[in-house]
Amino acid sequence: MLRYFIVDDDIASRRMLAHIITEGGLGVVIGEAESGKKSIPQILSTHPNFVLIDLLMPELDGIETIELLKDGGYQGQFIMISQIVTKEMVGEAYEKGIEFFIHKPINRVEVSSILKKTAEQFRLKDSLLQIRESLAHIGSSPKVQAKRSVKEIVMSILNDMGITGEAGSDDIVAMMEILMNERNQDTQLPPLKDLYEAVASRAKKLDIQKESKAIEQRVRRTILAAINNLASLGSIDYTNPEFEYYAPRFFDFKEIRSRMNDIQNDSLEPMRVKINTKKFLQVLYLETIDKYYNEI
Repeated sequence: MLRYFIVDDDIASRRMLAHIITEGGLGVVIGEAESGKKSIPQILSTHPNFVLIDLLMPELDGIETIELLKDGGYQGQFIMISQIVTKEMVGEAYEKGIEFFIHKPINRVEVSSILKKTAEQFRLKDSLLQIRESLAHIGSSPKVQAKRSVKEIVMSILNDMGITGEAGSDDIVAMMEILMNERNQDTQLPPLKDLYEAVASRAKKLDIQKESKAIEQRVRRTILAAINNLASLGSIDYTNPEFEYYAPRFFDFKEIRSRMNDIQNDSLEPMRVKINTKKFLQVLYLETIDKYYNEI
């Protein structure tokens, strides 16, 4: 399934685009941002196939954001959104690799048509790339795949939940590395307070207690973001593989269900969600152990 990220300072436009994508079965929206500046770390960490980006935004406009994303290594495709498109704008956009424009006010038929065309191009390029890779490996000796590091395993799991761009993701990775380095036969977590202090000490912070509190808050916000992301996926497609796998394992499902109801009812003031940090980290630890020792 193709993965989209929407960058637009107009919340109504973001919601309309997301609705067209999901209702039309064109793919899944893995993230949104209200500015180019906020979108950059999220896009670079989640690697969507397509970025739908508004041309005119405060701080960084669409073209400036695209340049920074390319400098950061993003290799996906861009679709420009604009209310006013002059010949000069189109020319500059073409120079930056933009091939398609979505005009404002947003029209469902136009958006669907353009996204279907870009999806066809993407799949064609992907097929050609696979053919080239297959031809390149003909006659070459098979190579043993390198074992993934703990960080790579954890980041892969967090990426599936769409939270690698959250501030607390680095703290969570550090916790898993500490647990795996000190692992014995006991697979139960130590007290969370000890984990937070261990991460703070590892970062060589002078005020361990203060940093521990900051880590706790960052981790809670990151877990809340995972709940929101999975609830969004579930409200769109109950059979989504990421939703089916992670929602019942990592969370109290009634909390996910509650958040899904908020999203489906288009509530601007969602109900408070109970965050079970210990359950999340415990399940993540067990998943990390399993993948680290059992992957081929």
